[in-house]
Amino acid sequence: MSRLAVPLLALFLAGGAVLAQAGALDAISSSDASAGVKEALAKGADFAVASLGQKNGFLGNAKVKIPLPGYLEKAEKGLRLIGMGKQADELVDTMNHAAENAVAEARPILSDAIKKMTLQDAKGILTGGDDSVTQYFKRSSSAPLEKKFLPIVKTATARLKLAEQYNAYAGKAASMGLINSKDADINAYVTQKAMDGLFVIIAEEEKKLRDNPLAAGSSLLQKVFGAL
Repeated sequence: MSRLAVPLLALFLAGGAVLAQAGALDAISSSDASAGVKEALAKGADFAVASLGQKNGFLGNAKVKIPLPGYLEKAEKGLRLIGMGKQADELVDTMNHAAENAVAEARPILSDAIKKMTLQDAKGILTGGDDSVTQYFKRSSSAPLEKKFLPIVKTATARLKLAEQYNAYAGKAASMGLINSKDADINAYVTQKAMDGLFVIIAEEEKKLRDNPLAAGSSLLQKVFGAL
């Protein structure tokens, strides 16, 4: 086979695969496509909230565990040298437990985003790439999630005395010249990290579904995502 024939054959096969996929998707009714996407959204959302919104949901998962803010993380080694390691660990624990409290309340917001999904949204999710479910949630839910999470985080941090721990820890680091004296908003930091973690887990569930629709345990999900 000539060198030219190889890329032409690959292009032909790729084109055939695209046409086959398009044909498979066309064979699915709009109502099935929409219902399948909604089921996929609900499946990812439910799993993410259930896994993260429990005790040690963040703390026990290295992929989403919230570390000290970057400027404090750099100072951590120096602070541990002067015996503040325990305070660092307590601060990390408290931040992660605050995030767990917030994510536990995310389901109504994610459910509302699913209800508001249009047929055009469903089509975009099916054909938009491996993380289109996650991106839909980010677009439709980030603002309401932030609004919902922030007061929950503030309540949790107040109850767990996170602000006091943070101020003492950051203040010590600043006095040693390890960080800038201007401190970031710890509540905003935890809120953002809680949202980031939620989307990470949703993305993982989406990838599993796309990689192996047959394992979804749902004939509708197998039908819709198996056509991709």
